[in-house]
Amino acid sequence: MIIWVNEQIDPSGIIYSCIACCDETQAQECHDSFKANLTSEQKAAGWVARLRTVESWDDVPVSALKLN
Repeated sequence: MIIWVNEQIDPSGIIYSCIACCDETQAQECHDSFKANLTSEQKAAGWVARLRTVESWDDVPVSALKLN
């Protein structure tokens, strides 16, 4: 099983928001939204939107909204 994890990460490396799901299309749409919602000031300060995959729900951050 592949789980897609979307994260918005602040400049200090702390996950600000996180959504995980098993649907690649939904994950890509979420990632695009996360990127679009970062302001130019946030980007300049070092905020990033990251999309990654994991193989187990145990590897998803605890704070994540988990969509199944």
